[in-house]
Order: sequence, then structure tokens, then C-alpha cells
Amino acid sequence: MAADDFPQRQIKIIVPFPAGAGPDNVARLVGQHLQDAFGQTVLVENRAGALGSIGAQEVARSAPDGYTLLMGTNTTHASNVATLKSLPYDPVKDFAPVIRATTTAMVLLVNPKFAARDLPQFRDYAKAHPSLTAGYGSGASQISIAQLQSRGGLSLVAASYRGVPQAMTDVMAGVIDLTFGDFSVAIPQMQGGTLRGIGVTSATRNELTPGLPALAEVMPGFEATIWYGLFAPAGTPDPIVNKIYAECEKFLSMPATREKLANVGVIVSTMKPAEFGAFVGNEIVRWSAEVKAAGIQPQ
Repeated sequence: MAADDFPQRQIKIIVPFPAGAGPDNVARLVGQHLQDAFGQTVLVENRAGALGSIGAQEVARSAPDGYTLLMGTNTTHASNVATLKSLPYDPVKDFAPVIRATTTAMVLLVNPKFAARDLPQFRDYAKAHPSLTAGYGSGASQISIAQLQSRGGLSLVAASYRGVPQAMTDVMAGVIDLTFGDFSVAIPQMQGGTLRGIGVTSATRNELTPGLPALAEVMPGFEATIWYGLFAPAGTPDPIVNKIYAECEKFLSMPATREKLANVGVIVSTMKPAEFGAFVGNEIVRWSAEVKAAGIQPQ
């Protein structure tokens, strides 16, 4: 099919995490633009579970025609290689990278009633109260919890969730003690007073949350920067991939788009298809090393 003829029907973007998660927020903004630009319905569907591998597998097995896309992340396309014993897809061979859209970090979140109010207090309290429960719903949040233990010297009980929003809900309800939330979902909760931010997972303080310290300030070496991007099934014709890329890049480069995403802690940081593909290969190496260093056993 020539790119000039695409699309002629509905496009579906699979988000392999729950509604309300960071990748879901970005996918819905991008999807709305593609719908307006192409004049065809763009449906965003959530296929959460197994650290994003369920939704990713669905796209990997879809027809390579540009009508089924994946909003993938460093979890689906990097850390899952090391954290899951049997990954049902190959993040390199089974996908055609379209565009890296954004980068972001995570925030260590606790209930507003949590005894510790800042990072040094949190570290001291957690050391004095071993076995605090920490929920994770993505590869980055799982690795971040492991880094609290390996780099912070803490003893925690990790609990798996279908997605980050569910873990955040249980922190708010007092069911678990802490979690790591993407900026896009954590910042609104912090602003609303329903969760308290303790520190960020980026190597240094983030310009969007200058009042929050980097966890590395008291736990040297702590770092977990995450990204979201669009993928098509392997074999999707280059002209179609390039057409989708061009519209996404146009939208993401708009000042209004950048401002809207920045307001929820997501930084526009685009890559072209070939560049994105090479980046994914490097990320698999990096995140696999992080998983090994954190002592996480494949599940």
C-alpha cells in the first residue's frame, strides 16, 4: 500500500498499561492528533498485564499494515528482556520503531500521613522499619524499588500490580506504604494533596519539580529515566511508518503540545525511526545491566 492511500480505516493504538498511566496519557494526545490529521478514527485500547507484555505481544502478532500500533516503553522494549523468563515477543525483531515521543522520570510516593516528610527522614525511617511494602506496576518502578534496597540499604517487600495507577491507589488507601509513579500521574496527585513526593528517579533534580531532590542525593548511583514511543509490527512498509512519524513529530514539536506535556512532567524528546531502533538496542543492554545489578530474579 502506498503511503498516499494510508489510512483508509480505523487505526488502533494499544497501550499495554492501564488507563491513566503515563503512556496512556501520551497515547491519547497523539491519537487525537492523528485522528484529526488523517480523518480516520484512532482508537486507544488498554491491554494491561504482565509488565506490558500482553499488549506488546498483541501488536507484535498484528498485520504489518500500520493500522495497529503500540505505545511502548522502556519496560516493554528493554527491561522485560531481563525481568521476564519467557518474553512472548522480541522487542527488536518483532517491531518497526516509529518514533520515540517523550522521556520522563518517576517519583517516590507515600501517603500524606506517612511519618517521613523528606528524603533523609524517609531513608532513616525505612531503615528503622524494615519490610515496608512497595508496589510496582512497570519495569522502571520494579527496578526503582530494587535500587532502594541495593543503593539505599533498605529492606522492602515488593508487591506486583497490573499498573502504576493501581499501586498509587493502594498507597492513597494505606494498603501499601510506597510506590513509584510516572511524573504524568504523580504530579496531579501531589498537587491535589492525595500523595506526597519524596524524591525523583532522575540522576539530578528535574526542572519540572525543583523542590524534590533526586534520590541519588542520598543514595549514590540511583537513576531510572524512562521513555515512551510508538511501534508498529515488523514488516510495516517504510512509507507508512514515515507518514505516521511525520505527523507525530509535527504534533510533538508544537509549543502548545510541549507545554501541555511538561505540565504533567513529560518531556518531548523525539527520535526518528532508525535512530529509535538503535536506541532500543542500547536500552536493552542498559536495563538488563540494571536488573542484574539490582538483584531482580526473572519471573
